[in-house]
Amino acid sequence: MPGHRSITEAEKLAAAKLGGIPIRREPMAVVANIYRAASAVRQHLENSVLRGADLTWTAFVVLWVVWVWGESETRHVAEEAGISKGTLTGVSRTLEGRGLVRRAGHPTDGRLVLLSLTEEGEALMRRLFPRFNEEEAFVASRLSDGECRSLADGLRQVVLQVEENGDERRLALLDGAEPAPRRSGRRPKA
Repeated sequence: MPGHRSITEAEKLAAAKLGGIPIRREPMAVVANIYRAASAVRQHLENSVLRGADLTWTAFVVLWVVWVWGESETRHVAEEAGISKGTLTGVSRTLEGRGLVRRAGHPTDGRLVLLSLTEEGEALMRRLFPRFNEEEAFVASRLSDGECRSLADGLRQVVLQVEENGDERRLALLDGAEPAPRRSGRRPKA
């Protein structure tokens, strides 16, 4: 694939580029490898087990969240899936069209929408998840059970750090200001 570099090549290029810049290399390697691992795993799972079910990664994550949490408000599903409410709207409409999820109004607040799995959605997840888990085992197969537990715990600590201290850190970095809205496709003026 043009432009594709192995993890070893990428690490060598980054080390050469950052030569004299004073940085903390170990945390940089952790964050870079979290990203690389997540991308590699996502691509593998989308191109294997999820392709057979005609699901994107995002659609699978939405199904997973609703399957595990049960009927949920869309804002909570979007939060748990790590996607915007707008993205969830499109994904949930597609899944609803396929008969996998049901969208319903909230019984006491007409502004809210609830998502739940249909019987077909439940059946799909019961069939699909064991195959998905087999691929999880495949991607982690170079690690022992102890290494899997250790890595999972280390990654959990990264998540907890951001969950518990990320807002305070962001506010400190931005001198208490809220982040500026993202520009949609426009480049900042130089």
